[in-house]
Amino acid sequence: MIKILSIIIFLAGYIVISQEHFLKISKTSISLIIGVVLWFLVIASGNNSVGMALSEAGSEIFGLVIFLLSAMTLVEILTHYGLFDYIYTKLVKLHLEDKDQFFIIALLTFIFSAFLDNLTSTIVFLQIASRFFSGKNLIKSAAAIVIAANAGGAFSPIGDVTTTMLWLANKFTAQTIVTQTFLPSLTVFLVSTLLIGKSITVDTKDKIEKAVRLGKTEWLIISLCLFSFLLPLFMTVIHLPPYIGLLFGLGVIWLVVDLAKQRTPHSSSLSISIEKFFKQTDIASLYFFIGILMAIAALRHIGVLDEISHKVFTETPSTIRIITGNIAIGGLSAIFDNIPLTAAAIDIVKTTDANLWALLALTVGVGGSLLLIGSAPGIVAMAIIKELTFTAYLRVATIPALIAYCLGIFVWILQYNLFR
Repeated sequence: MIKILSIIIFLAGYIVISQEHFLKISKTSISLIIGVVLWFLVIASGNNSVGMALSEAGSEIFGLVIFLLSAMTLVEILTHYGLFDYIYTKLVKLHLEDKDQFFIIALLTFIFSAFLDNLTSTIVFLQIASRFFSGKNLIKSAAAIVIAANAGGAFSPIGDVTTTMLWLANKFTAQTIVTQTFLPSLTVFLVSTLLIGKSITVDTKDKIEKAVRLGKTEWLIISLCLFSFLLPLFMTVIHLPPYIGLLFGLGVIWLVVDLAKQRTPHSSSLSISIEKFFKQTDIASLYFFIGILMAIAALRHIGVLDEISHKVFTETPSTIRIITGNIAIGGLSAIFDNIPLTAAAIDIVKTTDANLWALLALTVGVGGSLLLIGSAPGIVAMAIIKELTFTAYLRVATIPALIAYCLGIFVWILQYNLFR
């Protein structure tokens, strides 16, 4: 009874969240309410270790939220010191039409997501896209960026949180995840981008708003910010959480900015305090993220996610069963957060085949693109691009994402059968 009630509450809240644009009710308030109510049900279910369960969930939520907050702050710093103005100016000088700009930005998102991570890349390239596009073209561009970021993150051991989880659990090596999922991820990116981009026909005139001149100090700060996005990889190597790297990078940049202000107190670009960047971050979206993660964690402790996983897999599953189950989990990741799904799958799926684990990384990585709230990049995009509502994404991107998802899996199966 508790399980059924928890599913009803979550789905009811999910529907309200998805209709925020029409109901005029904040998605953040709903996510916080369902997150807390579901934990009441954890207590009602007779769980005798609620404190430990909350501590576990809180640790997971803390890591992701701190990572998100740090990444947002670093992007605000990059924005203030003119990196996006500089890139925008360089792209404007190429005199490209909107469709060409659309494909270039999507491609850069796909590439950078593998080297940085899909969440950071989404934030960065949404900032750039918002300078080039408006209206429907902006919505399409933002949707394509979300899918490209998830696809790019899926073939890299540090590109997505779930891929990193599986990598650190020794389910595959870095070489395996790259070789087994690069072509499927590339397929997802190309198909979705082409399908979304084909309807971009109107060319808006790009204007250089002001001349961009970056000094040595500005380039130093920008370089430190970009280097900070590489630190999470180093942290995973020494078995520390990725957010530690971003926190260290942010601390160093903060110190450099304070020292630069003392050295050149009259510089307009250096007169701002780092504290101001915190005020510019979207705190409401962070609370929304917290509420959703609390709700998912509660569903896990109630047993809903385990039951779903058990129905998908058996104790001694065949290869076909595992492949089918991985595809189904990828579909579920569009609704349920892929992190607890992946965490459950690590203990439930009975296989030592690294290629099958690579398929799971692919499906949970790109499956979240089917719906806007199915992945962290989607949630962030919804916060940054106000026009990108759940319904707008559903109309523009869900079908292209679904077609790309199916074709990506087809490429993986073809590759698996040919080269295993």
